[in-house]
Amino acid sequence: MAAPKQPAIEVTVGERTVRISSPDRVYFPAIGATKLDLVEYYRSVGPGIVNALRERPCMLHRFPKGVEGDKVHQKRVPAGAPPWLGTVRLHFPRYGQHADELCVTELAEVVWAVQMSTVEFHPWNSRRADTEQPDEWRIDLDPMPDCSFDTIRRVAGVAHEVLDEIGAVGWPKTSGGRGIHIYVRIDPTHGFHDVRRAALAFAREVERRSPADVTTTWWRKDRDPRAVFVDYNQNARDHTMAAAYSVRGFPDARVSTPITWDEILDVDPSALTIRTVPDRFAALGDLHAGIDDAVFSISTLLEWAERDEREGAVDPGHDDDREP
Repeated sequence: MAAPKQPAIEVTVGERTVRISSPDRVYFPAIGATKLDLVEYYRSVGPGIVNALRERPCMLHRFPKGVEGDKVHQKRVPAGAPPWLGTVRLHFPRYGQHADELCVTELAEVVWAVQMSTVEFHPWNSRRADTEQPDEWRIDLDPMPDCSFDTIRRVAGVAHEVLDEIGAVGWPKTSGGRGIHIYVRIDPTHGFHDVRRAALAFAREVERRSPADVTTTWWRKDRDPRAVFVDYNQNARDHTMAAAYSVRGFPDARVSTPITWDEILDVDPSALTIRTVPDRFAALGDLHAGIDDAVFSISTLLEWAERDEREGAVDPGHDDDREP
């Protein structure tokens, strides 16, 4: 006979009370972690996840039956959401539609989203004040199928070198999968098109310095399967990546975790899970806490983009939102 289901419980988050239904539902079978475990994880890293999501439109990746079930990509906040939930209205010209997306300003909104079966949080790189002006440049070191993590480490080192040379402060984190993400805070004075051009110019420079390890080739079928794709298109409008401290939808409950540059040399992404990251956070705090104090102008990168274009470089994606 199946064990009786645990009844719904209420958790206090700041000044809010959030009802959690089916708290004993197993979401991560490899480690036996439940929906309530997920709630408690996010509460344990509260300042970090709120800092990562603050004022940003947020796509929710929901797993109503746990991570071995179907995944739902949800933009719109559903009807019946609590009146205190923060949202921002976005327009999608391609479809002629609007969507009110979650826009986090407090931890209770994160816990509410977990109650709605959200595992992953994927924020925009712009904020509610002006969603068309990104304030975050994202460097996605995306490994191809036969790429080793040692290759990712080498490429991260090259990216760090280039960032230092142009005076940009990069804030690395594990992707929660096989890659590494690096965030740079930027002046919100350019649109998505220019931020993406700047990201492509940077990616080309990393490729020039490490041609055996790096590719900027657009179509996946044409890439070296052992290479790292520096995915500049993550800076296009409505493209999102897992936030710092976001759990990923894998059975072992890995977390996209901020790390130091020195840690890249020996970090094991598979060891950073909802079981281990809370103690790490308690010991180290939020390693991305200072990101808003290190703002970079992308003017140098736009000069690089103009140089590349004069020399005949072509962007095969053209802000394309198709999967390459």
